[in-house]
Amino acid sequence: MENINKDLGQKINDAIMAMAKDPQNAEHYHTLSELYLEQQDYDKVMSVLESLLTIHPKDVQALVGMGTMWFYEKDFRKSLSYYNKALEVNPKNYLIYYNIGNVFAEWKNFDKALFYYNRAIDLNATNPEIYNAIALLYYDFNNYIESKAYYEKALSLDPENITALVDMGNVCFKLFDYETALELYKKVFVLNPDNKIVAICIGNTLTLMRDREHAYNYFEKALTMEGDNYKAYICYAMALSEFQEYDIAVEMYKRAINANPKEINAIILLANLYTNFNQLDQAMELYKEALKIKPTSAETYMLLGNAHYLKGEIEQAIASYRASMKIEPENDEFKLIYLQIVDEYIDKKRAGELEVH
Repeated sequence: MENINKDLGQKINDAIMAMAKDPQNAEHYHTLSELYLEQQDYDKVMSVLESLLTIHPKDVQALVGMGTMWFYEKDFRKSLSYYNKALEVNPKNYLIYYNIGNVFAEWKNFDKALFYYNRAIDLNATNPEIYNAIALLYYDFNNYIESKAYYEKALSLDPENITALVDMGNVCFKLFDYETALELYKKVFVLNPDNKIVAICIGNTLTLMRDREHAYNYFEKALTMEGDNYKAYICYAMALSEFQEYDIAVEMYKRAINANPKEINAIILLANLYTNFNQLDQAMELYKEALKIKPTSAETYMLLGNAHYLKGEIEQAIASYRASMKIEPENDEFKLIYLQIVDEYIDKKRAGELEVH
């Protein structure tokens, strides 16, 4: 690794020297920006590209590069401005349309994203990544049938496309076609046996196919692989609950919490498990712990309210429901629950079934 870093450093020095000797040559800037990108020094990438654009303001590669850097910074307006400038220079470049489609996809603007992706296809109909992007767009808008069709098109162009195989597996999972999902995930696992996420996906799918032993085997495999185990612990715990091994599921949720104490998902799921078994004090303690970490979670306030309600603590339940509505005032489901509990509370008050405080 040290030799690789030294070699990269030398290449960077050589590129800087070449730029100094011939500052009008755009290729030296491109070379240096790519080397900084390899070094993952994104500030320097942008600095080099900005310098190039002061000399050659219509350099398409630099304009697209700046658009992409701002895209990853999640400043989509700046990203789009650079892509549009690139498009003015070269309106026949499919990659620019593809990137603009990605911006509109991030903005959840389905029609414009699809328009630009289709324009990219008009210019390059054999690139599987464009079809993957359209498939993901349909997936994000819950149109799983269309999504599947586009993943199939991507796979017809590149049968070993990892993105398409995994994401089409997710689509089949959503469509309850667990056998096809499993087949797709296993194809990925053959191509990439160290893919932790896919091992978890296989475990989840086998759980729903009621194959307990093999599901557990894949979760155990995932836990031995490099990377964060938080999601693996959670999915393993959910599988254990599915097979009614609740004590072990509790321990697995606790492992997840210990692995990432600043995330609330495992805390909420463990609290829900306690709620299901009417261990309400333990559940409420966990919901409150989650709210300390993320006090803006309307859903957590609703769950805490449900636990109070099940315990007969109606006033505390109403207070929690009200807190959730303050965070998400437009959520009709929360409004309905709140109004139902308030009406019930008023009726019981009138009937003298509740003590007046």
